[in-house]
Formats: sequence, C-alpha cells, structure tokens
Amino acid sequence: MSDMRVKDLAGTVGITAERLVEQLNEAGINVSKPDDFITEDQKQTLLQFLQQRHGKSGDGETTTPKKITLKRKSVSEIKLGGAARGGKSVSVEVRKKRTYVKRDEVEDTANNAEQTPQLSVAEQQAAEVARLEALRLEEAKRRQQEDEARRLRESEEEAAAVAAAIEAENKASEEAKLAAEEERKALEEEAKSKKAEKAIEEKVNPKPKQTTEKTLSASQLAHKKLEEADAKRRAANLARIEAEKALEAKKKAREEEEALEKEKEKARAAAAEAQAKEQKAGVRKTKDAEAKHNRDKSGRKGGRNDDDFERKELHVTEGKGGRRKKKKGGGASKVSVSKDQEHGFSKPTAPVVREVNVPETISVSDLALRMSVKAAEVIKTLMGLGTMATINQVLDQDTAIIVVEEMGHIAKPILENEVEQALQVSDENQGEAVPRAPVVTVMGHVDHGKTSLLDYIRRTKVTSGEAGGITQHIGAYKVETSRGQIAFLDTPGHAAFTEMRSRGAKVTDIVILVVAADDGVMPQTIEAIQHAKAAESMIIVAVNKIDKQDANPERVKQELANHEVIPEDWGGDVQFIPVSALTGQGIEDLLEAISIQAEVMELKAPEEGPAHGTVIEARLDKGRGTVVTVLVQQGTLNKGDIVVVGQEYGRVRAMFNETGEQLNHAGPSTPVELLGLSGTPAAGDELQAAPDDRTAREIANFRQTKAREQKMAQQQAAKLDEMFNKMEEGDVKTLNVVIKGDVHGSVEAVSQGLQKLSTDMVKVRVVGSGVGGINETDAQLAAASDAILIGFNVRADNAARKVIAEKGLDVQYFSIIYDLLDVVTKAMTGMLEPVYRDEIIGLARVDDVFRSPKFGDIAGCLVVEGTVKRNNPIRVLRDNVVVYEGELESLRRFKDDVNEVNAGTECGIGVKNYKDVKPGDQIEVYERVLMKPTL
Repeated sequence: MSDMRVKDLAGTVGITAERLVEQLNEAGINVSKPDDFITEDQKQTLLQFLQQRHGKSGDGETTTPKKITLKRKSVSEIKLGGAARGGKSVSVEVRKKRTYVKRDEVEDTANNAEQTPQLSVAEQQAAEVARLEALRLEEAKRRQQEDEARRLRESEEEAAAVAAAIEAENKASEEAKLAAEEERKALEEEAKSKKAEKAIEEKVNPKPKQTTEKTLSASQLAHKKLEEADAKRRAANLARIEAEKALEAKKKAREEEEALEKEKEKARAAAAEAQAKEQKAGVRKTKDAEAKHNRDKSGRKGGRNDDDFERKELHVTEGKGGRRKKKKGGGASKVSVSKDQEHGFSKPTAPVVREVNVPETISVSDLALRMSVKAAEVIKTLMGLGTMATINQVLDQDTAIIVVEEMGHIAKPILENEVEQALQVSDENQGEAVPRAPVVTVMGHVDHGKTSLLDYIRRTKVTSGEAGGITQHIGAYKVETSRGQIAFLDTPGHAAFTEMRSRGAKVTDIVILVVAADDGVMPQTIEAIQHAKAAESMIIVAVNKIDKQDANPERVKQELANHEVIPEDWGGDVQFIPVSALTGQGIEDLLEAISIQAEVMELKAPEEGPAHGTVIEARLDKGRGTVVTVLVQQGTLNKGDIVVVGQEYGRVRAMFNETGEQLNHAGPSTPVELLGLSGTPAAGDELQAAPDDRTAREIANFRQTKAREQKMAQQQAAKLDEMFNKMEEGDVKTLNVVIKGDVHGSVEAVSQGLQKLSTDMVKVRVVGSGVGGINETDAQLAAASDAILIGFNVRADNAARKVIAEKGLDVQYFSIIYDLLDVVTKAMTGMLEPVYRDEIIGLARVDDVFRSPKFGDIAGCLVVEGTVKRNNPIRVLRDNVVVYEGELESLRRFKDDVNEVNAGTECGIGVKNYKDVKPGDQIEVYERVLMKPTL
C-alpha cells in the first residue's frame, strides 16, 4: 500500500515526527498529527519543496552557486567617570558580517577525481582481503566436515571391532560352560559303568584282569575339550582387552590432534585478523590524508585566515613539544614477574564439613549460603527428598536439618526467640503473691439472659446498647460487691462467636453457665461446657428466667447431667443457682457462691513487677486510634509503660476502666482499655511489659517477620493442594467478600461464619478483612477482586464512597450477624446455575405404523397417560430404553391437526427426523421445569 503514516515516514527518513509535520504544512499539505496518512503524490510534493529550499530545481538540476551571509551582534556597557561621583554608563553595540560563497562545481569535480584513484586502490585491497578470508573460512569448514566424517567412520569401525571381540569372548565362555557340563556328565556315566563292570567281573572272574592297551575314556575326552574351550575363552578375553586399549589410545590421540588443530586454527584466525586490521588502517590513513589535503586546499582558496569563526591552530614554543623529560633517577622501574604462574590455593583433598546453625525457619537461599554451596544444590537435594521448592521458599527447622545432614554437614538447631526471652522474668524478680479478685466469665446460649444478668449485678443496662439485643463483643467489667471485687467477662452466645467464647474461657477462673429455665440446654450451651472443661475452669450454673411460668429447673439439671455436669444435690460438684435477671431473685446467692468458690481456690498473683495480661478485644477508633481491652493477670500496669502485645508495641498513653475513668495503675484481675499501640493486635495476644522502647521494637519486628515467613510457607505448601482441589472441583463459583468491622473479634467471627457457608457449588472467599471504617484501599481491593464490601458496625468514608459510586460496588452494612449471614446466603444462591427438571406430562403407546408417501411414517398411537402436546420434546422408548430424543413433526386426530391429545384417545404421531418407530414402542412427552436452586 502506497499510503503510510507520518511517524513511519519520519522513522525511515531519520527525523522526528513533529518536524516532519511542520515540513508537510510548510509544503502546503494539511497534516495535524503523526498518526495521519499521506499518499505517494503528497510525498513527491514534499520532496520537490525540500529540493527547491536546498538549492535544486524541480528536475533535480543544481542551480547557480549561492552565498551565505552570517551576521553577529554583541552589546556591552562602558562606565564613564568614577562610581563615587555617579558616573554614566554607555552601551556599545558591535555588529559583524561575514559572507561565504559556495565552491565551484568544477573544483569539486577535480577533488573527486583526485581522491577516486586512492580510494579505489584501498577498496580493492580491502575486497581482496575479504575474498581471501571467505576462501579460508570455506576451506576450514570443508576440512572440518571431512575430519568429522573420518572420525565418525573410525569410531564406528573401532566400536564394531570391540563388539566383535566381546561377542567372541561370550561365545568362548558359552563353549567352556558346555564343555564343563559334558565333562561332569561323562564322569558320572563313567563312574556308574565302572561300578557295574566291577560287580560283573567279581561274579564271573574273581581275579583282576590286566589291561595292556591304554585308551582315553569319555571323561578324559570331555576334560580335553574343556581345556581347549577354556584356552579359546582366555584368548578371546585378551583380544577384547587389546581392542579396548587400542580404542582408548586412538581416542586419546584423536583428542590431542583436535586440540592441536584448534590451536592452529586460532593462530590462522589471529594472523588473518591482523592482516585485515593492517588493510583497514591503510585505508583509513589514505582517507585521512585526502581529507587533510581537501581542508588545506579549501583554506587556501577563499575566506580570511583571521576569521573569528574558524578554529585556529595551537602554536607550541619550539623545543617544548614532544615527550616530557625523564626524572633524574633513571627510567621507570620494571616490575619483576615470577615465572612460576601457579597460584597459592590448593584444592582440598577431603570435603569440608561445616557446622550450620539452623533457626526455626530459614529460606533455601540462606541455607545454601550457610553451607557455602549453590542454591541449586539445595533444591536438588530437596527434590530428591520429594519436596518441590524454590530459591525463596521458607523451610521449617526439621526439613532444613534433614537437608543439611543429607549434604554431609552438621546441623545445629538454634532458637530464634532469644530476643523474647529478655521479657521472661523469673519468679525471684516477681513480688510476693497476694490475693486477687476472681475472673468470672459468663457463658451460655444466645438470648438466655447473660448480659441482663450482668446488668442487674452492675446496676446498668448494657443490653439496650446492643444491636438486636444480642452481645457481639466481649464485655469486661470489674464490679464492687458486698463480698469484694469480681471481674466479669461477658461473651457472645451466637454460634459464630466460638473463638470469643474460647478466649473467654482461657483467661477465666470461674465460668458462670447461664441456662434459661424455659429453653433448656442448647448447642452453644454444650459448646460453653466444652470450653470450660478444656480450660479446667470451675463451673457454676445459673438457671435464669426462673420467674417465668413455663420454667422447669429440673429439666435443665437432667439435660446438663447428660453432659457430665452433675448438680451438688445429685452427688456432683457443680452448684446450680436459680436466678432471675429481671426481678433479681437469686442474685445474692450467685455472688455468694462465686465468693465461696474463689476462697476455696485461693487465687493469688504478684502485684509488684512487670505487668502480664491478655488482650480481650481490640478495635480502631477514628479519634483515639487503636483501643485495646486488656485483662491484667499479674504485676502492675502503669501509665507510660512500654509494652509488647503480640506483633505490636507501644507506650501506654492512657488507661480507662469500664466506666471511662482514667487510671494510672492497674493491678491483677483488672480489665482496662489502653491507648498508644502501633497497631491493632489480635484478640488473645499476650501483653508483656518491656524494659525499653528498643527491645519492644525488636521483639515486635521479629514476631512480624516470623509470622510473615510462616504465612509464606503455608501458602507455598497449599499451592499444590489448591491446584488438585481445583482440578477435582471443576467449575466452582466463588463469592469474594471484603469485611471491615469495629473490633477484631467481630471481624474474626464474621469471617469464620461466612466461610462455613461454603458448599461444593459456591465457596465464600474472604479477600480482605480489618478493623476500622471502610477506606479507599478497601474499595479499590473490592473493585479489583469483584468482591462485596461488608461493613459490620462501620461505614465508608468520603473517599471510599467516591470509589464505590464510580465502580458501582455492592456495599452492605450490618449490625446484627443474623442479617449478614442471611444476605450472603441469598447472594450465594443467586450465583448458582439454573436447575431444570424433566416432568413427564404424557405417554402414548404405538399400536401400528402407517407409511404415507406424503407424510412419511406415521405412528398410530393410543395415549395411555397424561396429555400428548405437539410443541413439547419427546423420547421414543423401546423395551423401556430410550432410543431417540427429539420433537414431534405432526400430531393428528383423524384428519385434523391438533395441539394436544388427552389420555384414552387415539391419534397419529409423526416423529421428526426419525423413521424407525415400531409397534410396541412408547412415546414419552415431557417438559422442562425450572427449579429454584438451593445451597
């Protein structure tokens, strides 16, 4: 195609596309951008325009010589008079003009004629060198091919000779074996015959018979044959050894000959390269001389020698040029080089065995570096052990030890938590243990009155602040009673908050199991019993809602006894206290039971020393930052202390109790809220006081690195399993969600609840989760992964709302976990493929088949069941086996076309594209019914 883009033409010409657009516009061709197309005529127009601009006519002939004029202007200032007397300044302008005339065409022709012979000679020499080099390369290639063919032929002949020698040796060995077998058989036969002859001779002639003739027996003949065969075998063996030695000698001689030939080839190539360089240097000298001659001639012809625009020659004083004088101390010192070129390093005769420190986790590259081997060797060893690994994959300590020992080194396991051991304070450094308040966790099924019971004890109404009237956080309170202080932990009862109940049971001393008297034992009640027994905590059963008419405490006792919770009045060790959170009935008895149980347990903890505690809950507050609820278990936590909490650290900037009052100190069994941590820790992490900020930072960074490495190792290990699972599952729908919540425990519970909704058809995948409001990063993540944004007691900020509106994301806000699970279940159901079910609506029996030249084969049928409809799909059954699936071509009742025929009626049926209908067949009519998909 003659048309081309402007930018393509610019690349061919060698100028920028913008410059070419300007030239086209100056030539009268309208072009706006480099992507426009131009025709062949437009290119010719541009060429003529440029020729005219550069001094050529339209037919290509050069016009008359032209001249060029250069103008130069400079401005300067001159001060008149002294500066103290206010002198004047005068501007001086200097203008210069130089005119240069283009050289005549005749002179250019003469110059070209002068340099042509010199250049032609040099070019001829270069061409001759190139031709000789090509001939040399062709000759070398031919010799190489001949040598390779000869070597191949000789190697085949030598291999054939060795194979023949081996075959001869094998044949001789077989003959020797056969001769040995014949000798053995001959000896056995000879022994038997001698024995028989001796017995006969003793019976016939008692005197021994003297034999004078000496004949060879069969065994002697066989032995002689064996010796001959053995001699042949030894000769064949020697021949094979000689052939192999000759083959080895020829191989060695051939390798030496090839090495010598390579050295000769290198020498010839070096000589040819040197000759080519000399020829090129000669051509370059000729061109330089010609160029110098032309410059001298043009300088003599026109122009002034004192032109300011020309480069002047650098003059050097006579006698000062050349090399510098040598220093008076003689010439340059010579460096003596030893003739012995051997280096001082000697290869070790035995493998080096190293002692390798193996931490709890280590990457493949680091392990290879510690053993001073290449990473490929470690990967090869791992593959031999059945593990596919990459250079950056993290190995656990056991695997790394096996690899180190497999490679011949000594593994030395080390612990990486040496930094953390600085926080471990010995018992001697702790203060004296003093009695502390019991930590009581209230557990039970949802809506059994746990929070209401605690409300009555605290004289507050916490339930009114809960969404839906159910607890979805862990509440930590310290209550003053008439019998002393008690720390209460209120845990959620919903099925999704299993982890929260588990953490509550681990930090508690006494578990109050709340069971509604009118509802009995429920699934979360059983789960609470299991958590309490796993934590080895004492259980006190509070039978709540005793004031209701349908309350049945005996039923509660019977059901709990089935789970090994035996009341005291039944001979067990568990106290059952009937209470009513609404009227206050039995509350005093419950508090008394708690106090008595605490006195029996003799709960003590050191009050002096560094603080230790457990994170109950953590959330991200927009105004205050990270807010962490901590239960101090031993020591005293002071305002300003530096603490390490899981993978986070920081200084305690402020502490608050459950009522929002600021605290400066918090002793054992005290729940407090902390401000000042670097991030949001996970619920259940341990709080430890650090001696200084540097130690706390090092420990937190170490834990973060360790967690990241372990996560990477788990991901690497799960990749292969995930691939196989995908292969087994096939096309499985996936619902991606991004979860943000107000506290860490709620986010964890929602994530686990959604993942439990996964089925074989639809899986829920939590793409991201976190504590705090929905920000722009969360919205971008949801857009990139096509996920649903879920906010649990949080909302999106302005930047996130803008992204949500632009991307059209699906955002759902919830405050009750029931509604959240229901909405996600509906979304999962909507992702299922539609399900169709075949419903049989009619069955017709074929009694006879009529062949019509107009309509083809028509089956005379009797409708046995249901209704036969013309527009529905059908199946042809023969002996209750489907032989055809299709549709009806015609349905007639007598001579009339009908749309349907009811049961007990005869009709004529024509099956479309099927001519093998036989009497006795059945025609089944069905319709596809859309079923509502379910998980």
